[in-house]
This record gives sequence, structure tokens and C-alpha cells, in this order.
Amino acid sequence: MRLAGLCNIHSGYTARGKLEPVSKGGVPALQLRDVAVDGATPGPNFQRYDLGKLSDHYFVRGGEVVFRSRGEPNTAAAVGNALAEPVAVIVPLLIMRPDPNFVLPEYLAWAINQPGAQRRLGAEAQGTSLRMIPMRVLENLDIAVPDLSTQKRIVELSALAQQEGRLLREIATRKEQLASIILSEAAMAADQKEIAQ
Repeated sequence: MRLAGLCNIHSGYTARGKLEPVSKGGVPALQLRDVAVDGATPGPNFQRYDLGKLSDHYFVRGGEVVFRSRGEPNTAAAVGNALAEPVAVIVPLLIMRPDPNFVLPEYLAWAINQPGAQRRLGAEAQGTSLRMIPMRVLENLDIAVPDLSTQKRIVELSALAQQEGRLLREIATRKEQLASIILSEAAMAADQKEIAQ
């Protein structure tokens, strides 16, 4: 099903000039740097800026998906439901508000981040030095939409697979460190033995 039929998609707020953080007041803002390339949920600590009075549609409150429309990779991330206050979304992020009757935000982000969807988006990307995915390309992206319970199971299994991958990488790193320590100690012991002779 086309994304345009599953959610409302629009761009984030276009800031005029460089954004300067404020220590008091202002509103929290979700920027490109806050969205990890692996699609992890952004937050919860966002910098605050004095953006003036913004329209409500630039804010996320939880349950939306944000999409990295510029740079590479062009991944999506679900916004968690536990936001303490509304957060302004800044261009080049796009905001997707999924219809909760058809698609879970976490599933929508997962589906967009899959290799097949990423290839289709990449095939229609614009720009050479800075890759950009136009909104119409995202709107026309087709994804499979199983029932909500299947979507939930897919998201849960994906999270477990990612956790397993992180643990395996950590184990491999620790094994390398341990092997290095053992070999260093063996080399020092052999050197001491040679000196003693």
C-alpha cells in the first residue's frame, strides 16, 4: 500500500538562519542529528530553541514517524509515546502521522528501513553531492501492510534481532580484548624468562 494512503506526510519547520540553543524557555526541537541512521527512537533529551509561535502541525507528541529526507541513509524512526512535551521537528526531517487503524508507527519505520524500500527510495533520490528524497517519492513508496498484530510481532522480533546483534558484537570485542591481554602477558613472561637465563 502507498504511504500516502497510510499516513499524512509533511515537512518539518524551516528555520530562518542558524538555530541557537537557549538555556531557559523555548521549545525542544528534533533535528537531523537527533535521528540515528539505524532507526532508533530519538530522544528524550532535545536541545531547546526560541522558535516563536509555530503551527501545531510542526510538533510531534508521540506516535509519529520522522524521515531523514537528506543525506544518507534516508531512514525513518518512530517517535516514542512517552514525550514529556510536544517537540518541534526541523527540516530536512519529514513528519509522518500514521493512521492507527492501519499501521503502527514502529512498523512503518521498520518497513521504510528495509533494504527493498531503501533501494526504491535510492533509485529516485535527487542530488549528487547531497542526496535528497522528495516528499512525492516517499508518498508513492509501496510497503506491505499486514494486520496490526502481525506488525507488532514483526517489530518485536526485529528489536530482539538487533539486541542479539549488539550483544554478539560486544562479545566479539571482549574476546579480542581478552586474547590481546593473554598474548601480551605471554610475551612479557617469555621475555622475563629469557632475561633470567
